Amino acid sequence: MSLNQYEFTLHSIDVIREREIPETWISDALNNPDWNTVKEDGNLHYFKNIAENNGRVLHVVVNHNVYPKKIVTVYFDRKYKRIKQVKNEE
Repeated sequence: MSLNQYEFTLHSIDVIREREIPETWISDALNNPDWNTVKEDGNLHYFKNIAENNGRVLHVVVNHNVYPKKIVTVYFDRKYKRIKQVKNEE
């Protein structure tokens, strides 16, 4: 799956540039997520540990109810890194 199948919102373009998140990481999160879920907002949320960024969890939010699918936002989710660390310590 390539990112050509997705449309980026202006917000997502801004935050990707601002946070210097490579498109390869986004593509990896979408193609090979560690987990994903549909949340109460109706969007599909993809999560991927990025080894090249100290194992931080990349969170990609996609509106999959439109065509083309829209990448709403992308960010490193501190909440899930803490959850992963706690789970690993148990």
